[in-house]
Amino acid sequence: MHTIPVLNQGHMANTKEDPIASMSFEQALKELEIIVRKLETGQGELESSIADYTRGTALKEHCQKKLADAKMKVEKIIQTADGKITTAPLDGA
Repeated sequence: MHTIPVLNQGHMANTKEDPIASMSFEQALKELEIIVRKLETGQGELESSIADYTRGTALKEHCQKKLADAKMKVEKIIQTADGKITTAPLDGA
């Protein structure tokens, strides 16, 4: 398995040490922000920038999946005719 090094607040991280699939939304977003800032500066070597871009793309997709999963879990709170409070799936209505 090929690992992709990225700068992560002063230390190197890679997909082997920090598998994206096990990251929380917040962890992935934080690393993605670091990568974006690094790429925006235009500093760094081409190979490193390509690796960062590739990892950033994977992090973005992971964040989008986490958001989609969270959206599916959102429920609305309803009060039944007899006054009880319950939840129901949010149907977008």
